[in-house]
Amino acid sequence: MPKIVLKGITKRFGKSVAVDNLDLTIEDGAFVTLLGPSGCGKTTTLRMIAGLETPTEGEIYIGDNLVFSSEKGVDVSADKRNIGFLFQNYALWPHMTVRKNITFGLENLKWSKAEINRRLDELLVQMHIEEYADRYPSELSGGQQQRVAIARTLASKPALLLMDEPLSNLDAKLRLDMRAELKKLHAETGSTFVYVTHDQQEAMSLSTKVCLLRNGLLQQYSAPLEIYGRPANVFTADFVGSPSINLVDMDVSGMSGDGIGLKNGSCSIVFHPEKTADVSAGRKVVLGIRPEMIRISDSGRAHAVIDSSLPYGMETVLCLKLGDIQLLVVVFGSIDFQKGSSESIEMTGNGICLFDKESGKLLSVGSAEFV
Repeated sequence: MPKIVLKGITKRFGKSVAVDNLDLTIEDGAFVTLLGPSGCGKTTTLRMIAGLETPTEGEIYIGDNLVFSSEKGVDVSADKRNIGFLFQNYALWPHMTVRKNITFGLENLKWSKAEINRRLDELLVQMHIEEYADRYPSELSGGQQQRVAIARTLASKPALLLMDEPLSNLDAKLRLDMRAELKKLHAETGSTFVYVTHDQQEAMSLSTKVCLLRNGLLQQYSAPLEIYGRPANVFTADFVGSPSINLVDMDVSGMSGDGIGLKNGSCSIVFHPEKTADVSAGRKVVLGIRPEMIRISDSGRAHAVIDSSLPYGMETVLCLKLGDIQLLVVVFGSIDFQKGSSESIEMTGNGICLFDKESGKLLSVGSAEFV
C-alpha cells in the first residue's frame, strides 16, 4: 500500500484559510483519523488527498507519485489516484440492487464477467451481506446500507480508502457495532484508511494515529494513547477524553524537594515531573488531571464536597467542589453518592499534565499530591 505525504499543504477560500501549511505523513497500512471540531479543515484535507479539492499551495505524494504540486503545475485527477471514497450519506443508487451497486463500477472499468462475479462473492461474504444481494437500498437498514457502501468502495481494490464521517447517520448502538467492523476490516485488508470524524471516542478506538486539527492548524499527530496521555497542549487535552480532563489554573509557589509547589486559593499541590521542568515561582500554569486519576480514599489529604453523582452502572461520574475548584471524577463500579456529602480525595498515577498558561503548551507529565 502506498504512503501518503502532504508537504506544506494550504487551502484558502477567499480570505479564509481552511488548512494552514500542513505537513503530514500517513504510513502504509495505517488507520489515520483526521479529528477536530467543525470547521477545523479535516474534510477539506481528505478531499485534497482524494483530488476532489485543489490545494492553494503545497505538494501531495501517493506512494512514489507526485499527484499535486502548486509549484510544478501537477494535478492528477481523482479517478487516476486509485482511491476509494466513502461518503457520509453512502450515495447508493436507489434503483439498483445491492449486487448491481457493488458491480457497477467494475463494469465501467471493463472487468471480465468472471472477475466481477468472483469479486462480488468475496465482498458479499466479507461484509456479511450475502442474503441482501438482490434487495434495493430502500429495503435495507442504515447499517446494511453502510456495509454495501463499503463493499462498493472496496470493489476495485483501491490502494487507499478515504471515509468522511461514514457512521454519523447511525444510531449509537449500531455506530458502536460498525466501529468494530471497520477495525476488523482494516486488519483483514491491510489497506490504508484515512477517516474523518469529530467524535473523539471514534478516533481513539479506531486509529493507529490521530491527526488533531484546529482552525486549519495541526495540533498533534500521534497514536491515540499518546494523545490521551501526553497531549501537546491544553486544546488537545480538553478535546480528547470523556469525561473531559480537569484543567485547573495554578500559580507556581516554588520548589518543594524534588517537586514543584502549586497553589490556587486554599488548594496546594506538589507536582513531581518525570523530567526536570523549567518553571519559576510566580509562573502561571494549568494542571491537567484526568477524572480517573482522582481517587476517593480515606487516606486522601484533600476534602471535597459532592455536587452531583451520575451512576452509569459500570462507573459513576462525580462533580466535586474543592473550594472554588470544580473537579470531575470517575469512580469505577456500581455505586452512588449523596449530594452534599464530603469525601477525602487523592491523586494517583503518573499521567498528570502541567501546561504553560500563556502558550498552552505541555511542560511536563508526572504525578501530583495534595498538601
